[in-house]
Amino acid sequence: MDMDTVVYRRRASRITIFAQLFGILAIILLLIWLLHYREGIEYDSPDGYRVFNVHPLLMFMGYIFMSGQAIMAYHTIPSERSTQKFMHMLLHLIAFVLGIVGLCAVFKFHDMARLEDVFSLHSWIGIGTFVLYGIQWVIGFFTFMGRAPDVTRFKIAPWHIAGGRALLYMGICAALTGLMEKYTFLRLNSILRYGEGRLMNFTGLAILLFGVFVDLSVGLAHYV
Repeated sequence: MDMDTVVYRRRASRITIFAQLFGILAIILLLIWLLHYREGIEYDSPDGYRVFNVHPLLMFMGYIFMSGQAIMAYHTIPSERSTQKFMHMLLHLIAFVLGIVGLCAVFKFHDMARLEDVFSLHSWIGIGTFVLYGIQWVIGFFTFMGRAPDVTRFKIAPWHIAGGRALLYMGICAALTGLMEKYTFLRLNSILRYGEGRLMNFTGLAILLFGVFVDLSVGLAHYV
């Protein structure tokens, strides 16, 4: 292993630490917002707002955060290639399953409140991202975990990597537009509490920076 490879891998590992810190910070801020400022979190609650709050928590902590972990596990964690591939696919599967629960929560809330489904830019981006994510996982599973010919893997790999990074940013875009949509609703209905808007802004920044550092870590690791 040459010296440049060692240097870039060390840098990628250090940047991974920043990604973890911003990811954990975003989860903490989300919990403070949902538990302190909003009504709490409970999927089976008769209170629709408590049901809704499952959605933002799982779409970040379950979907975006776990998919970021899956990306970093494959590119930046020293291990056997087979172990990296297995953890990569498993973490993505966990992200997908938790994301399904998060989506079910918002559809359940809409049914309880008799609201229209998939009517905003946030929901369009979110649904589109999630469908593409599922397709990406299925193609990746049968190509890289199955018995696809080497030439097929070689052709698909660049698209799989680029697509995964694009889907991470699409998920973050959905999260940020969702926060803005919720902020606008709370403000227009005069139910935004003191300090809540700033907390939501810092949460959005933490989510964005998590994605930035995940992408930077992968970019440096892939450079070698």
